[in-house]
Amino acid sequence: MKQRYAAVGLFALLATLWGLSFPAISVGLETLEPVLFAAFRYDVAAVLLVALAVTRTTEWRPSARDDLVAVVAGGVFLVAGNALLFVGQQTVASGVAAVMQSLVPIATTLWALAILPEERISAVGAVGILLGFVGVTLVVRPDPTNLLGGATAGKLLILAQVVSVALGGVLVQRAAPTLDRAALSGWSMAVGAVVLHGVSLAVGEPLALPGVPLAWAAVAYLGVFATALAFFIYYTLLEVRGALETSLVAYLVPVVATLAGVFLLQESIDLLTVVGFAVVFVGFLLLKRRAVADLVRGARTPQPGD
Repeated sequence: MKQRYAAVGLFALLATLWGLSFPAISVGLETLEPVLFAAFRYDVAAVLLVALAVTRTTEWRPSARDDLVAVVAGGVFLVAGNALLFVGQQTVASGVAAVMQSLVPIATTLWALAILPEERISAVGAVGILLGFVGVTLVVRPDPTNLLGGATAGKLLILAQVVSVALGGVLVQRAAPTLDRAALSGWSMAVGAVVLHGVSLAVGEPLALPGVPLAWAAVAYLGVFATALAFFIYYTLLEVRGALETSLVAYLVPVVATLAGVFLLQESIDLLTVVGFAVVFVGFLLLKRRAVADLVRGARTPQPGD
């Protein structure tokens, strides 16, 4: 029982750390260029996670081909792809950006169907995927006459970030790396940070952070707490509770982010966005109905060591 309570506490802490990252990005974007902001976030996290890996194992450097493939895939798609979130949040409220992340598990399933030969989907699962896209449409509500203007463009960029993150997760799974998880995350973030610094220079952003305390605080929070510490907690939960239960954090993060945005940044979120989130969640439940049912039955049955 103590182990379950500890897992619940870690789950809540992870949702809080990730949920607060969205308003932190909004605050940082008031003074920081978006791609440079993302790059510095992953600079900090990479240093901390690789240092952690050095203390945990002697095999902290990727050398096997599968590990190198996973690091590159994670760096390009999971990490560098997140810069699209930073760019998108220049015009999109933090709560709305967080709600859109709830599509990641569904987008991951689509990529898995295309890339992993063992993946299959039932008719009910297909309905779940369809509901996921209906929900996102309710959130994005694209204006056909002005797709590249205002908040619509920002939401489409965040949707592209969701697609990139989902692809990165599947490619890492396909590579089947054996590298220590902290090392895998740290090196992926290092690769992603290098890519982002290159993109930042290419688009003409400045080379350094401005001397604004709030900007440094945003980078520190995102790098140390919302990335390095959060990923350590995430991988701990993966080991003790499994992938499905851990993935449910994606549906608590928007709640934390929305509340933080409303109370800290005076943001607002409309009813259609809330409805869209609910539709995406229902789609997820249909898509993962058997695994969710197994999870519920397992929660009701005392486990060894509880």
